[in-house]
Formats: sequence, structure tokens, C-alpha cells
Amino acid sequence: MIITDVKVIRANRCVFAKVMTDEGIYGIGEAGAWGLLEACATAIHMFRGYLVGKDPLDIEHHWQYMQRYGHFRGAAIMGAISAIDVALYDIAGKYYQVPIYRLLGGKCRDKVRVYNHTAGQTEEQLVENAIRGKEEGFTALGHLNPYLDEPRNLPFHDNNTQMLYNAERRIAKVREAVGESIDLCLEMHRRLEPGLAVQLSHRLEKYNPMFLEDPIRPDNYDEMARVAAKTNIPIATGERITSFFDFAMLLERGACSYVRMSLAVCGGFTGAKKIAALAEAHHCSLVPHNPLSPVTTNAILQFVAATENVAITEYPDPYKASTADNLLNTGVKLRQVDMVDHIPEFKDGYLEVPQEPGIGIDLIPDVEERFPFRPHEVSARLNLDGSICDQ
Repeated sequence: MIITDVKVIRANRCVFAKVMTDEGIYGIGEAGAWGLLEACATAIHMFRGYLVGKDPLDIEHHWQYMQRYGHFRGAAIMGAISAIDVALYDIAGKYYQVPIYRLLGGKCRDKVRVYNHTAGQTEEQLVENAIRGKEEGFTALGHLNPYLDEPRNLPFHDNNTQMLYNAERRIAKVREAVGESIDLCLEMHRRLEPGLAVQLSHRLEKYNPMFLEDPIRPDNYDEMARVAAKTNIPIATGERITSFFDFAMLLERGACSYVRMSLAVCGGFTGAKKIAALAEAHHCSLVPHNPLSPVTTNAILQFVAATENVAITEYPDPYKASTADNLLNTGVKLRQVDMVDHIPEFKDGYLEVPQEPGIGIDLIPDVEERFPFRPHEVSARLNLDGSICDQ
């Protein structure tokens, strides 16, 4: 079996790699560098020249080759490699007629616990959506932003004192609304400086969050380690890290308790396996990052099923209306779930592990026509004084 073609599929706000073989088996994978999708698409096309004519089952060798031949890496390149790696594993699973978790060592669990995205542009919306998430069956509420999910064209206006009081009040209201049986996964959006992050963490301890995600900008592992050392709330970080070497430095510094690796930018299954081993050696658990399509959700489920040290997994709502806001002839808004042939069942806070060969999912044949591609705009939120506000 050899690779005959590598195609780029652009749909909605997603870029996929589709790897074809001479035996009629193909695989799909998604690039996760969502702000740089056009660059990822170019990189996927670039790797086509290397991959065509190769055996798709030599996955580790191809992963090493694509990473090391050109000396330079980064999010766009690793997003492309991740998409191709997942597609190659998809081919392998179909070739051997097994779900990918069998190729990764077999199942460690029968179902995967997930958390939702609990958003709110106002305090009232945040509490209402938290209650709704619990009613829908989630046992953990995630992407929970103490600073609200206000639009990026609205300048951020809170000073440090307001940030502390407002954040504490909102999380207190959420905790009161959902009770003591629900995990709260707080998304801090890199908003704070280290001292303020520590100060806020002490205020939030009484509400027992499962973790604080990226309380500061995650580029300096030493500073993240200092924050982690001064708070009793576990720190989660890692979604922007593309190399397992960087994860090693993060873990060696004790900078987090939960590793937020992103399967679609860390090198696919091949990269994620290496990161999981590093985390396990440091007694840390994974919380896979996933703001992407059902294709990546299925890939993550395969990985989590075969990986012992996973605490919980992010689950973007596949029934949410498409960002492109296209309409079917019936006038019904298109949703992420409409991009694929089926999705796994969600029940009582868990997703079932797909049992079909490969990643266990496929794109619909006309996905590019039904979901025209829209790249992300270059848009950053500003503070009242015009400086950058991380969000």
C-alpha cells in the first residue's frame, strides 16, 4: 500500500488533510492552529511532495521526517503534521480493521468524561448556562470565564480590584447555582500578571475549582511555575505548545498539574503519546484541548480510550450553529454535526468510545460546498487605553 495523494479540505472554519492510497483506503485529520489555517493548508500541500509514493503505515518515520527535515517548526507546521499524522493512523485502523485505540495499546476505559463550554456575555447568562449544562447531564463545566465572554470589539474596562471582586462573585454564584457535585474548570484566558493570578487564586480556593487554565500568558514556564507554587488550585496549561520537548521543560519545572495538550497541534497521535508518557512520569494528568470539529473529537476519544493518565476532555458543542451561518434549503442553520456522517453518543457526562475502524468518523462528501471556508480574522481585544487584552 502506498500514498497516492494528499488533499486539503477547507470547510467552515476548519482545514483537514485527506490522505489517499492505492488500495482505496483514505484517512482524514484536522489541523488545530485555528488562527493560522491557511498556513496549515499550505504546509499540508507542501508535505504532499514527500508523502506520495510512501507506505502510509510507517507513521513514526514520517512524523520524524516532516518535523526534522526543515529545521524550523511552529504552530502552522505542527498543525499540518498533526492533521497528516491523524489521517495516517486513520488509514492504519481501516487497513487492520480496528479502532485506533487498538493500535495505541487497547482500552484503558470504556467511556470518556467530558466538560462543556459554559459561556456568558453577562453574569446572568453565565449562571443560566451553568445551570443548563448541569441539566444537560454534564458533571463538569468548562471554558468557564470569570471575566465573561464579551465581544472582542468591546474594550475591557475592569481595573485590578474590579477584576478580583467580579471574578470571585461570578464563580461564587455559579457554585451556588450548580451545587457541590459539579467540577468547575476555569478558563482564565491568560488575562493576569503573576502576582494578580496568585491573589485571585486565593480568593477562588473556597469554591474548589478543578483547575485554573492559563492564568498568565503561557510563554514563560518559569513564571507559570512560580504561580503554581503559590496556589493550592491546580494549574492547567499547554494548549499552545507544539513540541513535546517544551512539554518536558514545563513538567520539569512543576508548572502545572494538568497538561492541556492539543492533539491537532502537538503532532497528532504520535506527538500526544510522547507527551502522555512525559506527564505520567511527572504524576500529571492530561486534559486534552479541543475547540475543533467532530473529526478531532473522535480522534481525541480514540487517544483517551488508550491513555491512562487523562482526567477529563474538552467537548465543543457539535450542535452549535456553524460560524459561517449558512442555511439549508429548509432554512435550518448548519451545525458542526452536519459536517460528518455521525457522532458518538453523549450520556450522563460521558462520550462513548467509537468502535468503527480508524478514528470512526468521516466528513460528508460535499462538506466544502455546504460549509464554505471562512478563515479567522486578525482581531484582538483591547483595553480602554488601547493596549492588548488577552482573551
